Amino acid sequence: MATCIHSSKTETRTQNNRNIDNDLLNNYVKYCRTNFPDLVSRGPISEKKSKTFIHTQTETLLDENNDDPEKKFVDLWLQMRDEARSDVQEEPILSNYYFTSILSHDSLENALANYLSMKLSNSSLPTCTLYDLFLGVLTENQEIISAVNDDLRAVKERDPACISYVHCFLNFKGFLACQAHRIAHNLWSKDRKILALMIQNRVSEVFAVDIHPGAKIGRGILLDHATGLVVGETAVIEDNVSILHNVTLGGTGKVSGDRHPKIGKGVLIGAGTCVLGSVRVEDGAKIGAGSVVLKRVPARTTAVGNPAKLIGGKENPFKLDKMPSFTMDHTSWSDYVI
Repeated sequence: MATCIHSSKTETRTQNNRNIDNDLLNNYVKYCRTNFPDLVSRGPISEKKSKTFIHTQTETLLDENNDDPEKKFVDLWLQMRDEARSDVQEEPILSNYYFTSILSHDSLENALANYLSMKLSNSSLPTCTLYDLFLGVLTENQEIISAVNDDLRAVKERDPACISYVHCFLNFKGFLACQAHRIAHNLWSKDRKILALMIQNRVSEVFAVDIHPGAKIGRGILLDHATGLVVGETAVIEDNVSILHNVTLGGTGKVSGDRHPKIGKGVLIGAGTCVLGSVRVEDGAKIGAGSVVLKRVPARTTAVGNPAKLIGGKENPFKLDKMPSFTMDHTSWSDYVI
């Protein structure tokens, strides 16, 4: 599926200047297809104009006031582009992939809208249709882009398998599923529920992650591996939470209304865990892998087992001195590990 580098529908929303270095353009032309039958026609790319724009924009962005709250987002995007250029130099055969995914775009929201639309499109949902929808949501809601940046940093800082921001952006389906949910939740909140549910379904099919668009998710989220993750409609996941694969934040049956878990800040949930019902896992708690949580878990405690019990006992539980979502420590609660 070809990328939506330009679209007549989105030109009225955002200025689609493209940053293309001469060497990257040459690699792109060398390694990619020259025809894009599913796209609207586009004018020729001016190499001279593009080079000038890169120089001017980069100088402008780097000279911004350090107190600008958006500068850290700009810096991260520029770093992602630098990482992409470095990857292309190391593996030129990936020029087309990196060009269409990162280097042909002038902002994170453009790149994210394009990449998600390529991933989630199918024969009846064209890439450019989804691109227009996603870009509209992202450009109108900078809080989402702020959360995207925090998620990128969370993955890079907490997951030793993540070698770069661009690696997370392109290859970590937990990150991508979370960002698609942010778009779906925005649509759900605006009563565009059919569209939101469609996105949920495509994310489930493509990424094996099923998050109801009604669920509320904070920022600085790490969904590590993410395969088999299920999050119910009334679930709440607060900031700086780390969740492993095959986790269910579900209900207990056919109860209606508020029926799903509430996960506090800094919580770590191990692989294969089920948290069921409208129970709260308080800030800084840790849930051991394979546990089944049916009752409230106090702040900074550790719960393990089926059904889950507090390490140290209910009356005097062992208290954690560090936020487990940051340490990603899954075994320190046990005195005996095989």
